[in-house]
Amino acid sequence: KNASNSRSFFQPLLHGYFRSSCSWRVRIAFALKGIDYDQVPVNLIKDGGQQLTDQYKELNPMQQVPAVTIDGVTLSQSLAIIQYIEETRPGPALLPADPQKRAKVRMICDLIASGIQPLQNLYVLQKIGEDKVSWAQHFIIRGFVALESLLKETAGKYCVGDEISMADICLAPQVYNAERFKVDVDQFPTIKRLNQTLLALEAFSTSHPSCQPDTPADLRA
Repeated sequence: KNASNSRSFFQPLLHGYFRSSCSWRVRIAFALKGIDYDQVPVNLIKDGGQQLTDQYKELNPMQQVPAVTIDGVTLSQSLAIIQYIEETRPGPALLPADPQKRAKVRMICDLIASGIQPLQNLYVLQKIGEDKVSWAQHFIIRGFVALESLLKETAGKYCVGDEISMADICLAPQVYNAERFKVDVDQFPTIKRLNQTLLALEAFSTSHPSCQPDTPADLRA
């Protein structure tokens, strides 16, 4: 307990972008754990991409968001950040105690974080050019077909059973991306139901891209 008290002098600092699904994952985790944090917006489009500056590259050599400074260390990669929060902070558990359920949570997280999101993120789409929307739709739909099948087996109220987990933290931002790219989520009823349940929770609504400090006025809720 003393260690956690000494850690609490400095609020975590999140370098992120309002619409980045990886940044949103971290905001959800902070909200679920009840952790106050400060934000430094990193605009992925302005000035040719603020994530590409030498200054930001020192924080995250991959030149992506998010990067979080917490407990005197700077971490990148959203799932690593969330697992650190889980392992060092009290509050609702983000991973189930049961090893099989925990594996299923990690499987869903990896499917989204490795199998869908990177293929439709900004850097990749900039390389694709004119076909970027159809490219993004293809990989989101391909991933959602697999995800829907998995979630039919694992879901209760949430992605894995009736307890919220890292899988839910990954799901909602990915559905937001799907809707941005005009994917019809109605064809995935389990994904749609879970997403509606999640968006009604305060941790998901307060961390939503529509209400961040760097959200443009025309996209504010």
